[in-house]
Amino acid sequence: MQHYYYEVRGRILKSGQTIPDVRSAFKKGYSFSNLPFKEQLIIWEYIWKNNNNWRVKTQPFFYCEKHAVMEKNSKHAWKILKKWQNEVSDWSFCDSLSKIYTKHLEYFPEEVYAQLKKWNTDKDPWKRRQSVISLLYYTRTKKKVLPFDQILPLIEKLLDDKEYYVQKGVGWSLRELYNAYPQKTFGWMQKNIHKVSGIAFSSASEKLSIKQKSELKELRK
Repeated sequence: MQHYYYEVRGRILKSGQTIPDVRSAFKKGYSFSNLPFKEQLIIWEYIWKNNNNWRVKTQPFFYCEKHAVMEKNSKHAWKILKKWQNEVSDWSFCDSLSKIYTKHLEYFPEEVYAQLKKWNTDKDPWKRRQSVISLLYYTRTKKKVLPFDQILPLIEKLLDDKEYYVQKGVGWSLRELYNAYPQKTFGWMQKNIHKVSGIAFSSASEKLSIKQKSELKELRK
């Protein structure tokens, strides 16, 4: 396993510093790139867990965002990848996992939603952020969306959260909830906008009309 790790690490440390640089390095393929999904995932998990260099850690994500979201691979992938959240300590890796988790939520909603509910009250702020962003990620990327009344409670529980990035996640999720359920979401905002923090409001109101924003700003006063 270590020789695969050193192969990836060696190439990435010689690559450039930007996301296009490390993505280009990934596209060249590695000596194990033709192995079956389950075998490759073991390798990528080892690399993810044994390196703190952000450029090296992009490589497992590039693989998973393409292969772990395939329905035929998703059940096995979820059992492994949900544990990756335990090592997340910044927004970029948190949101990269959201892109994967939200697809798993479409395939087996009961199991993934149960995990999101646990993260929703976790002491780790990155798990709390994950608990709401994975609900929708970007609505336009989803074929299936959970019912409004199932999504909203997880967002509501974090309205008073003191962590900046959790509040950004709340705003993100309200924005995407509006994209999925515009009438219901705006109706909720009209009644509860005074509970939404300024940090969250800036993101939550991005897709609203000028008239809608003005009305909510008045209600916030």
